[in-house]
Amino acid sequence: MRKNTSYIKDSAITVGLLIAAFASSLLFLQFDVEEHITTVFVFAVFLISLFTNGYTYGVLAAVAGTLAVNYAFTFPYFALNFTIPVNLISAIVLIVLSLLTSALTTKLKQHEAMKAESEKESMRANLLRAVSHDLRTPLTTIYGSSTTLLENSRAMTEEQKTKIVNGIKEDAEWLIRMVENLLSVTRLDSGQVKIIKTPTILDELIDSVILKFKKRYPNQKVVLELPDDVVMIPMDAILIEQVIINILENAVQHAIGMTSLTLRVFTRGTSAVFEIADNGYGIDPKRMETLFTGHYASEHEVADSKKKNAGIGLSVCATIIKAHGGSIKAENLNTGGAVFRFALDTEEINDETE
Repeated sequence: MRKNTSYIKDSAITVGLLIAAFASSLLFLQFDVEEHITTVFVFAVFLISLFTNGYTYGVLAAVAGTLAVNYAFTFPYFALNFTIPVNLISAIVLIVLSLLTSALTTKLKQHEAMKAESEKESMRANLLRAVSHDLRTPLTTIYGSSTTLLENSRAMTEEQKTKIVNGIKEDAEWLIRMVENLLSVTRLDSGQVKIIKTPTILDELIDSVILKFKKRYPNQKVVLELPDDVVMIPMDAILIEQVIINILENAVQHAIGMTSLTLRVFTRGTSAVFEIADNGYGIDPKRMETLFTGHYASEHEVADSKKKNAGIGLSVCATIIKAHGGSIKAENLNTGGAVFRFALDTEEINDETE
């Protein structure tokens, strides 16, 4: 399917530019500037070689341009004649130009493809490193707790057993969320999942987010600042919920010294702007550049007793918002703490009265 699309696109570019060159040449002929006709076709061949894949279209355009110039715009008119040196030289120049341009653009495209693949490999390595780092602690805890429960069950009280089982349950739930995040980012990056936007009322979205967040962090208060008016936003509500919850969870886990967590949404023009702010110590400036890439851990950092999913969680956020046609950024506040901000296009609401 992709090959057919590329074939149609390259063919359309070739035919369109040749027709444009022929039409321009007819116009030049009307104004008695025939000496520029060959230049027009040379330029058309150059553009075709530049914007199409491989050598085929450029060479075919060069041959077609040569025949067109020789047949319609060179004496004797409406007859092919390559015995005249000028006509032969023009043909050679067009073909050589198409070959050189095609060769150059092909190498540039190959270089860009290799560069893009290298960047993807780097991102995969960073993602794998972050996943390995994040999974190590909960898996170790689950293994240690379950081993303790199996080996010392008879000597433990019911309260101790319940505490260990609850710890295993919490770690398992955290791992499930981690895997969900990982699946989301890999599917969206690979293009396997297309975003289907459905008009969603902002208040309903936030209610669902807070309900799910409270189940995970019942003791963490979230201050809400929402518009008084009804705001309708086209989105994949499940994915946007995931974005907001990931950022809120990131603040709980990583905002050292935080005492206040705020979720603010306001409209600006045709966009709804989401802001999640905390009053912690802020984000290390060294981490800002890689905050949304999935790579946050130092190579010398070791796993500790705290789960850390900022690398994967924020990478998922960036991928989802990008798939919605937006962008996400984070910055430190002058008053202390950090704020994460992203915007989504809103939908106009028409009040109809019957």
